[in-house]
Amino acid sequence: MLRVVPVVALLALWVWAFIDCLTTPEDEVRHLPKVAWVIVVLFFPLVGSIAWLVAGRDRTGARGRAARPFGPTAGRPGQGRPLAPDDDPEFLASLKRGNEQHEDLLKQWEADLRRREEELRGDEDRPGDGDHPKG
Repeated sequence: MLRVVPVVALLALWVWAFIDCLTTPEDEVRHLPKVAWVIVVLFFPLVGSIAWLVAGRDRTGARGRAARPFGPTAGRPGQGRPLAPDDDPEFLASLKRGNEQHEDLLKQWEADLRRREEELRGDEDRPGDGDHPKG
């Protein structure tokens, strides 16, 4: 059983590194062309996988994002780390617009309700065709 564990670990590392190498965008590959890294990882499982993990991929993300990781535009592609919703001014502005729209709709509903209540009260004050018993 103990002899199988290192073989399985090596195989898992090799498969993971190979798939990672294949799916990594070309602009995040360092030191060698992507095709060269694929060949190195494929033909030299242990050394190639470790080399890919250490030196092959730019782990900090795309180079354009590293220049400005924070700020109001950080959530946009190529601008850095995304903002939390409560820190994003555009998101907060959209919430405010939504609240204003909901408040306007609520005022319209309240006005409609008042109008209907007044109509019903007006109908109650007028004598109907057969609503009241004759006395």
